[in-house]
Amino acid sequence: MELPRLRAKGFLFIGDAHLAGQPPGQRREGYREQMLAKVRHALELARALDLVPVFLGDLFHWPRENPNSLLVELIELFRPHRPFVLVGNHDKYQARFTDDVSMAVLDAAGVVNVLKEPGPALALDAEAGHALLGGSPDGSPLPVSFAKAGDEQVVWVTHHNLNFPDFPEKTIRLREIPGLDWVVNGHIHRPQPTVRTGATTWANPGNIARLTFARHVMDRRPA
Repeated sequence: MELPRLRAKGFLFIGDAHLAGQPPGQRREGYREQMLAKVRHALELARALDLVPVFLGDLFHWPRENPNSLLVELIELFRPHRPFVLVGNHDKYQARFTDDVSMAVLDAAGVVNVLKEPGPALALDAEAGHALLGGSPDGSPLPVSFAKAGDEQVVWVTHHNLNFPDFPEKTIRLREIPGLDWVVNGHIHRPQPTVRTGATTWANPGNIARLTFARHVMDRRPA
């Protein structure tokens, strides 16, 4: 299958947004408006910098029964941008991506490009060269290797328990994956140092929302 091809200067990765009609976790009133404002800012920044916006999973906090008003607002917000959105664990119901989850509504409306199956998703022509965007949504395996063209950079987005420095107990170890130049992970909310293993560089920017009053969250300014 031929991949869609876009021209842009690069990618803007957006960490887990956990959008919700009602405040989740330990958040107070105003969460919905604050998070929509952050997402809107990210999309406007991507357009201003000529970058392709890519959400790293968990666009929603609850997979189903989000208010119709929230879905309508997101449809209007996403329509001019059509961001790429990786499916996270919070975007699925009973560990499955089905037609009755909120992400499927955005998909059916044609306002997002949903990465719901593992594999390549986009070819990018940038000033600096060619790139390929691929992904492994929640619950799917990472590639063992990837056959890339010699002149392209391969960027793979994930939503996995990766053992970054603060999380040595996580089940998936960072290792070189032949053919992948970058792996950019969602799911782990705490930003992590970038780690290079052979020819593969692993990044975990963290989420854009605070959900709890944990000390490390209170000391960090989401960006």
